[in-house]
Amino acid sequence: MNDKPSFFTPQLVDLQKHIDSRGMLVVAEIGHSLPFVVERMFVVSRVPEGEPRGIHAHRVCHQFLVCVAGSVKAMADDGIQRQVFTLDSPTKGLHLPPLTWGAQFDYSADAVLIVLASHTYDEHDYIHDFDTFTAEVTKARPE
Repeated sequence: MNDKPSFFTPQLVDLQKHIDSRGMLVVAEIGHSLPFVVERMFVVSRVPEGEPRGIHAHRVCHQFLVCVAGSVKAMADDGIQRQVFTLDSPTKGLHLPPLTWGAQFDYSADAVLIVLASHTYDEHDYIHDFDTFTAEVTKARPE
């Protein structure tokens, strides 16, 4: 796995869906809708009203967020622009590349957010201070 930052803009990805009489099946495939190999998965749910989550960036880890129930808003800042995405369908995923400041907020009471990550947990990969994040983005960006 390449541990150099990739300078892609955070983006919504349409996931493949198949609907028939048995229900809906949503598919995310590595190399197609998922731009990285998944090494970790975690689920965020039962978030108290008004409580934000995330509020950090990663130096090398990619993340892919899918809200499989309810809704949540996700803010993504790549050091150039800040966008807010509403995640309210299992057919939409949000790719957060490395060196993207992210926060999730406005969770509905029934929200279930699945996060797929390109790396296992490493506390040294996290940037929790926004000024440190902007300094690292500025230093890492190609001229």
